[in-house]
Amino acid sequence: MNHNALGNVFILAAVAAAAGGAVPGLASGLMRRDAGLKWVRRAVWAFFLAMLGANLTMVSALVTHDFSVKYVAQVGSRATPLLYTVVSLWSALEGSILFWGLILGTYVLGFLLAHRHEHQRYLALALAVMLAVGAFFAFLIAGPANPFGEVSPVPLDGPGPNPLLQNHVLMVIHPPMLYLGYVGMTVPFGLTVAALLRGELGHAWMAPLRRWTLIPWAFLTVGIVLGAWWAYAVLGWGGYWAWDPVENASFLPWLTATAFLHSILVMERKKLLTLWTVVLGLSSFVLTLLGTFMTRSGVFNSVHSFTQSEIGPAFLVFLGVVLVLSVALVATRGHLLLREPGAFRSAASREVAILANNLVFTAITFVVLVGTTWPLVAEGMFGKRVSVGEPYFNKMFVPGAAAVLFLMGVGPVLPWGRGERGMMLRQLLLPLAGAVVALVGCLAAGLGGGWALTTFALAGFTTVVTLRELLLPARVRMEEKQEGLITAVFQSAARARRRFGGYVVHLAVILVAVAVAASRQYVAHTTATLKEGESMQVGRYTLTYRGMQSGKEPHREFVAARVEVSGESDLVLPRMNYYERSNDPIQTPAVLSRPHEDLYVSLMAYSKEGGTASFNTWVFPLVGWIWWSLPLLLLGTAVAAWPERRRVPSVAQVPSSAGQGAT
Repeated sequence: MNHNALGNVFILAAVAAAAGGAVPGLASGLMRRDAGLKWVRRAVWAFFLAMLGANLTMVSALVTHDFSVKYVAQVGSRATPLLYTVVSLWSALEGSILFWGLILGTYVLGFLLAHRHEHQRYLALALAVMLAVGAFFAFLIAGPANPFGEVSPVPLDGPGPNPLLQNHVLMVIHPPMLYLGYVGMTVPFGLTVAALLRGELGHAWMAPLRRWTLIPWAFLTVGIVLGAWWAYAVLGWGGYWAWDPVENASFLPWLTATAFLHSILVMERKKLLTLWTVVLGLSSFVLTLLGTFMTRSGVFNSVHSFTQSEIGPAFLVFLGVVLVLSVALVATRGHLLLREPGAFRSAASREVAILANNLVFTAITFVVLVGTTWPLVAEGMFGKRVSVGEPYFNKMFVPGAAAVLFLMGVGPVLPWGRGERGMMLRQLLLPLAGAVVALVGCLAAGLGGGWALTTFALAGFTTVVTLRELLLPARVRMEEKQEGLITAVFQSAARARRRFGGYVVHLAVILVAVAVAASRQYVAHTTATLKEGESMQVGRYTLTYRGMQSGKEPHREFVAARVEVSGESDLVLPRMNYYERSNDPIQTPAVLSRPHEDLYVSLMAYSKEGGTASFNTWVFPLVGWIWWSLPLLLLGTAVAAWPERRRVPSVAQVPSSAGQGAT
C-alpha cells in the first residue's frame, strides 16, 4: 500500500475511533452508567494509534521523497537536510494539523493511563469531550486539510520547507512547544465540561484539573519564549516581540491559563471563585481555538501565519459551537458547583490579592484581544483598514504588567482569610527595603525612565518576598531538625511541591520583567553604510567592516559580512541566506551575547561593485535573561506538577471498628 492510501486509511480510522468513543462516552456519562467506559478506553487507544500511524506514514513519505504525496510535493526537497526534512512535518498547514492530531491523541492517552484507576464518575465524560475535539481535528485532516492527496504527474523534486523554518534550529523546537501548549488545553477543557455535566466539582477532581492545566501552560510558556528568541535571532529587525497577531494568539490563552492556575488556589482553600475559575478554564481552550483560526485561516497577515486555506470556515464554525456550548453549560449547570460557597473575610487577604491578580490578567487579555481583532472587525463591518500597532499595546500592557509584578509580591505577604494588621506591616518592611535598595542602586548608576525604574523597584520588592517564602520552611527545618541548608531546601520542597515550584516560577517571571524593561529602555541603536576598513560606534563597541565572504550549504547559499569588534578576538559574521524557494534573502544577524548585554549586528544590504555594506546594530542590556529564565521556569513547573506522594497510613493511624462505632 502506498503512502497516500495508507495515510488516508489511518485518518479515516482516527475519525471513526474519535466519533465512536465520544458518543457512547457522553451517553454513559450523562446516564451515570459505567458500561460505556470500556468502549471509550478502546477508542482512545485506537485514536492514538491511528494518529501515530498517519504521522509515521507522512514522515516516511518525506524522508523517502515520495512526491506523489501532496504534502511532500508542497514542502519536500531532495536538497533539504534530514533534520529539516523530518520537521517539515509541521512546517505547513496540512502537516501541522496532522501533527496536532498526534499530540492530541498522546494527551488523551496520557490522561487515560494516568487516571485509569480513579475518578471513574468523571472519566467517561472527560474522555468523551476530548475525543469529540479529536473527531473535529480528524475530520479536518480527512477533508479540507488532507495532506495525503495524490499528485499527478509526480514532480521530480519539491521546493523544500519555508526558508524561515529552516534558517535556525529553534524552529525544530519552537512550534512543537506551542502545539503541546495549544492542544494540551483540550484536557482541562474536557475536565471542566465533565464537572459541569456532572454538576459537581469535587476536591479530588481539582488536582488533575490543576496539573493538566499546568502541563500545557508550561509548554505554551516555553513556546512563547522560544518564539521570541527565534524572532530575535532570525528576523534581523532588532527585537523579540512586536505584538504580531500570531504572537498575540499564543499570549491570549497563556494569560487566562495563568489566571486559572492562581484562581484554583482560592477555590481549593476557600471555596471561592468557583464559577470564575471554571470560566477561565473554558476560556483558555476557546482562545486556543481562536489562535488556531488566526494562525491557519489566512485572515491575518503575519510572518508566523500560514497562507490562505480552506479550513477557516470549518474552524470558525467549531469555535462558535464550542463558545455557545460553554456559555450554555455555565448558565445552566454552573449553579450546581456552588455548594457550600465561602466568603471573603477581609480585603487584606491573599484570596483578595489573587482576585485582583485575576482581574488584571483579564483586563490585559481584553486589551490584547481587542487590539488584535479590531482591524479585522473594522474592515469587515465598516470597510475601513485600521492598524493597531505596538504603541497601543505597550501603553495598555505596561501598567498591567507592573500591577502583576506588584501583586506577585504583595499576595504571599497577606494571610488567608483574616490577619493581624501589625504582623502584615512587619512582613512588608524587608520587601520594601529591597525595593528602595533596587531603586537607589539604579539612580546611583545614572539610570532613568519612569516605567523601567518602577519595574526594577517592584522586582526588588517581589524578589525579597519570593526568596523569603522559598527559604523560610528550610530555615525552620534547619533550626528544628539541625539539617544542612541543601538538605533542608530539598526536604521542604518535597513536602510542599506546589508552593515551592510556584515561587521558583515567580523568580523566572521577575527575571523576564527586568530583562524586558532594561532591553527596551536602555537600548543603543546605530545604522551605517561602511566601506571595507571603515568603522562605526554603537554603545561602547567599535565595529570595523573587513569585507565579505560567501559559501554554499546543501540547502542554501550565503553571503556574510566580516565585522571586527573592539576587544574581541573573533570576527562576527552577520549574513544573508539564499534559498531556492525564496526570491528574497533571509537575514541571520550576528549576536554577541554577554550576561549583562547583547551586541546585535544585522546585515541590511551590500554592494559588490561599491565594496560597501549597510548594517543595523543594537546593544540590548540584559536581553539574554529572557531566554535564561527558561531553566528556572521549567524547574519550577516540574516541581509544582510532580504528583505528591501518597502516604499510606500506618496500623496505628487506622481507626479500629470499635472506635468508629463509639464515635
